[in-house]
Amino acid sequence: MQGSIERIVIVGAGNLATNLGEALRRKGRRVEQVFSRTSESAAALAERLGCEYTTSLEDIVRDADLYVVSVKDGAVGEVVRKVTERAGKGIVVHTAGSIPMSVFGETQTRHGVFYPMQTFSKQKIVDFNELSIFVEASDEDTLVSIENFAHVLTDNVYRLNSEQRRYLHLAAVFACNFANHCFTLADDVLRSQGLPFSVMMPLIRETVGKLEVLAPRDAQTGPAARGDLNVIEAQRQLISNELSLRVYDTITDGILHYNSYTNHSSKDD
Repeated sequence: MQGSIERIVIVGAGNLATNLGEALRRKGRRVEQVFSRTSESAAALAERLGCEYTTSLEDIVRDADLYVVSVKDGAVGEVVRKVTERAGKGIVVHTAGSIPMSVFGETQTRHGVFYPMQTFSKQKIVDFNELSIFVEASDEDTLVSIENFAHVLTDNVYRLNSEQRRYLHLAAVFACNFANHCFTLADDVLRSQGLPFSVMMPLIRETVGKLEVLAPRDAQTGPAARGDLNVIEAQRQLISNELSLRVYDTITDGILHYNSYTNHSSKDD
């Protein structure tokens, strides 16, 4: 049955769990309970959402409509097994982009994946209206229920199986996590010269903004895109940190050879 989801339990109190809880609160949906292994995290999120909390999986309320498991990837398997024991007719979902639905094992409990693709931090609450949620489920009725719940938060809801989601998550690591590491290295360079990272923000906004109208490969600029080896070598001499130099060399080499490599690969196909 595709019953309405009203009683919601959030299992976890980290970055994603906090943002999801806030998004539900803004949409007028009440979270009944929050779980975290640490009382400080559980209490902090429960206070924000106006709900109860627990630090024991054995004390999670039974028979809620939806249990959202949002914990570290390495703990997902253990946690979903314990949560499904208390779910009854409720639905249990995890939010991990890299973890397949098979982590639920042979359980008869309705289950699925609810993956909001975004970078989350407790310090900055995101607008769920602007992001995409990718869903998968154990059966069609459960999938429709999860979809309807996701549509409370955003119009951008997509069905995606576990194998496809692995590639989606990989793309997100390149586009977000690796890019942010480069921002960190840029910040180190700026700090060494007494400059704030804020001077980069117009450049970053334009870099991302161009992707609304250009494919990333067409938007690439800089000395490597131009093949300007003199500038590249001069910049290498400025880098004293070995880690930063390895990243600079790896990405520079990637840009220098990307077009020739992809053209060669397409010809092989």
